Amino acid sequence: MSSDQLHIAPLAHPPRGTIRVPGSKSITNRALVLAALSEPSEGSELRGVLQSDDTEIMIAALRDLGFRVHTDWAKNTVHVRRGRHVSAIPASEADLFVGNSGTTMRFLTAMVSLGGGRYRLDGVSRMRERPIEDLLAALRQLGVSAYSERGNGYPPVVVEGAGLQGGRVVMKGDVSSQFLSGLLMAAPLASGGVVIELAGGLVSVPYVDMTLQMMWDFGVEVEYDDDMTCFQVPKHSWYKSRTYDIEPDASAASYFFAAAAITGGQVTIPGLPADSLQGDVAFLNLLEEMGCRVNKAEHGAHVQGRPLRGIEADMSDISDTVMTLAAVACFADGPTTIRNVAHIRHKETDRIAALASELRKVGADVEEYSDGLKITPRPLHGAVIETYDDHRIAMSMALVGLKVPGIVIKNPACVAKTYPNFFLDLEKLRGAS
Repeated sequence: MSSDQLHIAPLAHPPRGTIRVPGSKSITNRALVLAALSEPSEGSELRGVLQSDDTEIMIAALRDLGFRVHTDWAKNTVHVRRGRHVSAIPASEADLFVGNSGTTMRFLTAMVSLGGGRYRLDGVSRMRERPIEDLLAALRQLGVSAYSERGNGYPPVVVEGAGLQGGRVVMKGDVSSQFLSGLLMAAPLASGGVVIELAGGLVSVPYVDMTLQMMWDFGVEVEYDDDMTCFQVPKHSWYKSRTYDIEPDASAASYFFAAAAITGGQVTIPGLPADSLQGDVAFLNLLEEMGCRVNKAEHGAHVQGRPLRGIEADMSDISDTVMTLAAVACFADGPTTIRNVAHIRHKETDRIAALASELRKVGADVEEYSDGLKITPRPLHGAVIETYDDHRIAMSMALVGLKVPGIVIKNPACVAKTYPNFFLDLEKLRGAS
């Protein structure tokens, strides 16, 4: 087997074990931004930080912007200090490469609007296919020259100006919640208070909840209405420097909960609190609906696999786990329908089309919709899985191989985007029977 392919051998017995997953990528990248925008002082220490391609790209970009970032990966800690610069962004110009990290592109596009100078952000070819015009249009309403270099609403992005003005802005939230999260995190350092009104719906609401809670943790409170269509952000000098603990990644945990569901085993993820900041803990509710026994405790979560039944799931709020549920659905009694996730067509790949293609390869009957999938189980067989350089396709389809012989994952290294040791941890299930 070549190094660009990985054969997944079925488990001989249902696993019974504990897996410690790495820190949350979503929390890590938000914490890095908030720490960088904190008061000039001794800085903030972030603990439990995820080391992955996405987070290291964010760290490298912050360094390019003049922030002092010290990493101690042996302890999974990162220390961020801004120094005593008058400007919110120490560097007056920068050319930033963000790879295919959507959070880095969206968060830093908003963040650099606080600086005085010119900033360019670009990424890999797929990043140049991921829309960002909704965020650029919002920044222009607040006095910033922010535009797509090629004029098509996609990266590369150029941001020029002398800081973010206060005022009222109307923006869309139906393509990516990261646009709103990025603007929310930057807004307290605008020259005046900012009011953000949403036009249309908001996808991935739990990620906005996460942003608001973390802003509060760093000293800024945002007022918003019950239906999350209007946000009032007060003018604030800086966020507060602090020590901050990062939760285990709920999206990463979903793969091991799914492994228990698929194999009839038992898996525990320690450190994932029942009141987690992460909306993806709601994935456990779907497994419970499918028939699993689920226990959510203060210091961790446990899943015991049982006979599975198909369900209908609106996954608009937990769309990063769509691929995981799709893998579980292949082993259920009856079809599973996933809806309201049209926005995942704009992720690392068109995830709806990619899932439909790869699930059909292994024998599932898949009906593709504009906003989701219907998966009807059929006898499954081995196949070589194309991963489209998408970490979540690779990790999810590997789960099928825990029961079905002959599953081969192409480009397994793509999981380094968010979970470099995923396949090592998946292998631990083999010794946890």
